[in-house]
Amino acid sequence: MELHISRPGIASPRRIDPHGVTGPTRGQARGPHWTNVGLGVYRPRSAPDSTEQRIVDAAANVPYGCAVTGWAALRWLGARWFDGRAADGSPLPVPIAVGDRHAKRGHDEIIVSEDWLFPGDVTVVDGLPITTPVRSVTYEARVADGEIAALRAIEMAAYDDLVSIAELTSYTARLTSRPGKVRLEAALAVADENAWSPMEIVMRRFWQRDRDRPLLCNQPVFDFAGNHLFTPDLLDVEAGVAGEYDGSVHDTGPRRGKDLDRAELTRRLGIEVATMMAGQGERQRFLHRLDGAYERAARFAGPRLWTIEPPAWWTDTTTVARRRALGPAERERWLGHRRTGLNGREIA
Repeated sequence: MELHISRPGIASPRRIDPHGVTGPTRGQARGPHWTNVGLGVYRPRSAPDSTEQRIVDAAANVPYGCAVTGWAALRWLGARWFDGRAADGSPLPVPIAVGDRHAKRGHDEIIVSEDWLFPGDVTVVDGLPITTPVRSVTYEARVADGEIAALRAIEMAAYDDLVSIAELTSYTARLTSRPGKVRLEAALAVADENAWSPMEIVMRRFWQRDRDRPLLCNQPVFDFAGNHLFTPDLLDVEAGVAGEYDGSVHDTGPRRGKDLDRAELTRRLGIEVATMMAGQGERQRFLHRLDGAYERAARFAGPRLWTIEPPAWWTDTTTVARRRALGPAERERWLGHRRTGLNGREIA
């Protein structure tokens, strides 16, 4: 399809034009200033080699009526955790929703979704037809290779407030006889709207598969004077056990110092922390540390010096609805601290 992309820094691919008006001539296309991005489709070689440009290049190779979906549509909307890379770092194909009236074959750069589209499932953002967030997330979760991958799609879209669990649940109810619906429903049943990174999801599911415990994601902890003490990645409130993911962003520098200070604080509070590290085979090591944390927490005999009840001055941001209600200044104040340096491929 012919695209007219209005986003700065992104080029609109063009087909061969014998007159050189709407696109390059055949001679120009063979020259140094154009890059071939499909069958008879070219874009200026000066365009940046970005994930967003790759999405546009893929969309230019499909017929009118199609739309970018899945991770690529979410990326186009600014979702920061959808980088278009597989676990090994290789580029993922761009998912294209073709509806039930097209027959476009996929290839290395494109994967086709032939599920029919509901009215209103497609919108145009900066000149690119994409599916709506609920459509994009439910597709991504349905084709995921397991529960954790499905949860990543749901929870990392919720991280940027593109979808809520209630919105996804309502949309999912309309998906009759769709492949992967059972996986999607199972993921929605255990999804949380307040995960801050993909690896927190991995840690939470490792924990809950080993111990069926209610866990709070990024729950602020306060003292009884109303002072904010810290916000662990995961918290078992009843047991007084917290979980922290220690990835590459924590290894050195000021962040490492803050982590050590927090470890001292939690010891004084009587909260036992189990840390999960990056790396292969970490699941069993983490669960071993978790066993130790529960054993130590059970022996703690002092008074509980902390609470999760927020003081009057605190603004709750644990749900999509509450975050959407914030103005720009409030978002910067209450959400600007969320970590964004961890990637989702640090552990298998």
